[in-house]
Amino acid sequence: MTGALLLGAISASTVAGAEVLSHARWTWRTPRVAIALWQALGLAWGVATIGTLLAFALAPYGRGIAGGLLLLGGDTSPLGPLHLAALCTGVGLAAVLLGMLGYAVFRVARARRRHRELLALISHRDSAVPGTLVVDHPGAAAYCVPGVRSAKVVVSAGTLALLDPAELAAVLAHERAHARERHDLVLLPFASLRQVFPQIGLVGRCLDSVELLIEMRADDRARRHRPGRELATALLRFAAARPAVAPSGTLAMGSAEAQPILARVGRLMEPAPAHPAIRAAGLAAAVLIAVVPPLLYALPH
Repeated sequence: MTGALLLGAISASTVAGAEVLSHARWTWRTPRVAIALWQALGLAWGVATIGTLLAFALAPYGRGIAGGLLLLGGDTSPLGPLHLAALCTGVGLAAVLLGMLGYAVFRVARARRRHRELLALISHRDSAVPGTLVVDHPGAAAYCVPGVRSAKVVVSAGTLALLDPAELAAVLAHERAHARERHDLVLLPFASLRQVFPQIGLVGRCLDSVELLIEMRADDRARRHRPGRELATALLRFAAARPAVAPSGTLAMGSAEAQPILARVGRLMEPAPAHPAIRAAGLAAAVLIAVVPPLLYALPH
């Protein structure tokens, strides 16, 4: 029963940690570390919550989760009705989470495949933006279609008319950063979790926080090659132009919502990177959060 209590405490702590992190602003100073923390919290919550149910269900064996699962195929007589109910709930929750993640991957992959087929018909190359696809649309649009070997950066004709060459170069650097760091894979588990728990406000806030952090991370990568002011002015122009919603399965330059745009512009104009000690502590916390729950599966208790 000790294992169930420990895993239950970790599960509750990850929920509390997610609530705190969703309102934190220090994360904007080091988005890469904050993204790692979010991933660790999400993984730990799933593993700990399922583990709590399994640890309680398999407690009569006295061998912990891993040992109990090995004995489960033989004699189930030590398990009472409550233990069997917890076992079914834990296995069911694991199946739902993995199933919804798999479905999200399938749906996104299908949307990207269809969009690539559409781009092959309606897009063209432009010498002004080498390596980029241009779509003849008057609205402002800039996004990347992620992929292992076929990532594409797309801009609209309206974007070419809206931005000056320096701003356009900064936007393209931002989108290429999304593609290189595969930020789409960061978002998938959180988007899947929102599908499982659509009515829970915290889940939506978690996804919003991670979406903003990956935009800030792409901003930081773009700033390595272009001055931050160029990307900041491009963001403001985009927001004023009211860009259309990006196609499903893509990562766009950003929304027209005022708060995220102003937060990104502020940090681009006045960078304030986190102290190295904060980054090191954040990474150490992410590793600890992610590693401890699986270890409790293996330990007898």
